[in-house]
Parts: sequence; C-alpha cells; structure tokens
Amino acid sequence: MAAFTLRSWPTKKKTAHDVTCSRMRIGILCENGDSVGETERSPSPSVKQSPETDRNPSPPRDKADREEDVDAIGDTIYSKNWLFSTLTRLVNMVTEHSEVDSEGQMQLAADDEEDLCRVWDMAMDKDVAGFLQEFKATDILLGVIAKSRCPRLTEICVGILGNIACFPETCLTLSQNEDLGAVLLLLLGEPDPPTLLETSRLLLTCLSQKDVCSLWLQRIRQETSVLFNLCFIMFCSTNTDLLEKVGELVDKLFDLDEELMKSWITAKPSEEEEGANGDSRQDLASSLLEAAKQLRSQSLNGLEIYLHAFQLLTTTEEGIQTFAAPDGPGEVVWDFVCDVVCQDLCQSDDLSVVLQEQKSILIQAFAVLQALYRCRDQWHNRSDASIPLIGTVLRVLQYHSDTKNGDTSKEDTTDEQLQTLAEITAEFLADICAQIPKETVADLVKKGYLTEKTCLTAAGCLAHNYKTSFQHLQSTLSETDPRLADLVREQFPV
Repeated sequence: MAAFTLRSWPTKKKTAHDVTCSRMRIGILCENGDSVGETERSPSPSVKQSPETDRNPSPPRDKADREEDVDAIGDTIYSKNWLFSTLTRLVNMVTEHSEVDSEGQMQLAADDEEDLCRVWDMAMDKDVAGFLQEFKATDILLGVIAKSRCPRLTEICVGILGNIACFPETCLTLSQNEDLGAVLLLLLGEPDPPTLLETSRLLLTCLSQKDVCSLWLQRIRQETSVLFNLCFIMFCSTNTDLLEKVGELVDKLFDLDEELMKSWITAKPSEEEEGANGDSRQDLASSLLEAAKQLRSQSLNGLEIYLHAFQLLTTTEEGIQTFAAPDGPGEVVWDFVCDVVCQDLCQSDDLSVVLQEQKSILIQAFAVLQALYRCRDQWHNRSDASIPLIGTVLRVLQYHSDTKNGDTSKEDTTDEQLQTLAEITAEFLADICAQIPKETVADLVKKGYLTEKTCLTAAGCLAHNYKTSFQHLQSTLSETDPRLADLVREQFPV
C-alpha cells in the first residue's frame, strides 16, 4: 500500500463512529420479524396426466432443484441463504468485538474477509444490489461501519455500498438514508487510504446520479469538514489511486455547483480546523497544486483532472482574484503548468504524435496558462511568457496550419479536440503578442522558434481576429527583424 500520512491527522469534534444511527437496526430480521434464512416454500403442485397426453409426463423435479430455484437471487446463481449467513456472521462478529473490546483494533479473519469480498463482487450485479437493498443491507452495513475497529472491514463495507449505488433505483434508496449520508462524509476524515478511496468512489457515484445529486450537494455544503478533509488528502497523500479519485470528486463538485466552488476557493480556516500540532488548513488552490505535482510523473490522467479543476476555478471572479493576489498561488501554479507543457508534454520532435496522444491535457494546460497570464500583473515577480512556452505555442499553431493545408492525415482535420486546442492556443498567442517586448521577439528569432514559417502562421492566426495583437507583433518585427516584417506585410497587407 502506498504511503499516505505525512503528518499527524487533525483532531475533529466528531467521527463516523460518533454518529447515532437512530433508525438503524443491527439485527438481521425480515420485515415480518422472522429470522433470515428461513425461507417459506410452497408445496409443489401435484402433477396430473391428461387423458389426451400421447407421451409419458416429464418426471417431477427433485427437491434439490426446487430448493435451488427458491434460493437463487433473481436470475443469478448467487445464494440467498449464503448471503444471509455471511451478513449475519458479520454483524455477530462486530457486535461481539465491541462488547469485549470496544476500543481495540479488530482483526478480520482470512475466511471472513474472503466471504465479504465475494459479497462486494456480487453487489456489482443489479439483481443482487436490489436484493441487498430489500434486505436492508444498507442499515446493516452502516451499523458495521459505525462499530468497526478494522480499517479493512470498513473499506469492504463502503465498497459494497459503492457497488449498490451504481444502479439508479438502489442509489436513490441508499441516498435517502440520512444517517448513512452523515457517516460517509465523516469517513473522509479517516486515515486509511483504501477506505478513503472507496468513500470517494461512492460519493462520486452518487453525485453522478441525477436523481440524488442535489441531495448530496446539499449535505456537502452543510458539512464543513468535507473541504478540510479533502484539502488534507490532496496536500499530504502520495497514493496515486486516491489522489486521482479525490481529484475526480472535487472536479465533479466544481462542475455541478459553481457557488460551492466559489465558497471553497475563498474559504478561511476556522479555529476548530486547526490541527493537533497547531498546523492550519491548507488552502484549496495549494492543495490542488500539491496533488498535481505528486501525479505529474505518475499519472497523466490524474494530472489532467487537476488541471481541469484549476481551469474551472479560473472561470469565476473569485478564482481569478485568488490567483491574482500578490500572496496567492497564481505564480507557482503558472510556473508548474509551464514546466509540464514545455518539459513533459511538448519536448518531443515528433509533435504530431504528442498532440494526438496528449491533446486533451494540453487543452486544460493552455486554458489555465491563458487565464493566469491575464492576471500576472499583480504578482510580486511578474512572469512574462517564457521563450520555450511561446515556442511551444508557435509549434502547436504550425501543426494545426499544416493539418488544414493537407500536410497531415485527413482524420486530423475533423478532430474537434485539436480544433479546440488550436483556438485556445491562438487566443493565448494574441494575449502574449499584445504586449510582447522586442527583446523577446529577438530571442525567439535567435533561438529558432520564430522562423519564416511559424511567423507567417502566427500572423495568419492574428490578422483577422486579433488585429491589435497583429499590429503590435508587426511593429516589433520591424525593429528586430525587418525581413520577417516585410514577409508579414506582403502576406497580410493592412
């Protein structure tokens, strides 16, 4: 298991184990009060032979076949009785441990763990998920989670609930359980990475179901510890799978609820959110950045998720103000994304392959850079676009121009993502060229980034839609490289 805790966990006033589940029953009883496992079976109807029958009747099905049909869950081969006995054993096991040693950590026997993992897998089947819901398994698992002193057991129980939540009908019933909703949000404060992973997966699954999405958003707005715990995970975890899933959860929340996103980016930690060591909560932007740094060399998919979260933040005035603040995170985010684009993504000479494979993450990266470039004037050390970054922008636009002119495959010309990338890159170039210093233009020419071909491509992108930027670039070229300026003037006369 990957390392997780880099510093001590903050104390909280309440945990998942402190929540009182008033509507929960820890007994496994049927609705009529009978114990489970005693399934009523109707007697087999007698077989009568019709006088018109011209063949012997089929032999009656033996007792084992009839019992097998009654015991099967829906159309599956899974056994009701086995499931009953497994859950009953689970409840008894947790109850006995809590009575003997309520504070000590519980060890899960290998056989019990194997059986519970089978239930976890079985819950992926729609019939089994529905049967578990009818059997009040949500309440049973909630009771186990509340009493559990075994991280592996908690992880499995949350995982089973996560599979049950994959289906709209069962997700609706599960989501309406207020006690479960409270416990799951508090589980985000647990120190066990696998439990955190399954909890994040379950929350993400519920937020993806339109019928219950608003219910979970309301709970998350009301539970202030959610932001604190998510920031702590992103800032401190080194677990790649966990960081990816938490990133998906945060990104989903931002996408669904702009007001929640605004409140989180501007949130200030309260006194009760001070850590046990006196460490205060990390702000949201810094936490997102730390997670992105961790995933940079391990998961491009995870890095893209966090870049998209940054991009969503830059679409709000509150987000821009946070990044633009002199003591804000804007400058360090800018430096990080610049390095990702220039050092990790676009270093290869074969740019066409890079753009095809990494176009999605490049869209997010350039969108973030463009937004940050517009607010850089307020940073302590104002960062103009670096020479390699401008060179990368020119190369991307050159590739798109070659694509339109037939220098690459026909499939590329209809690629919507490549078209989006070209549009974002052209707009970013226009922002850069609106104030580009002549020293920067001279360096671009000297280092081979601004060639005759890339210069004409850049001028073509700017001439029609960004006239102010085009005129400034042409004026600067006239002072630094008259030959290129004349070529631009011939191709795009004013």
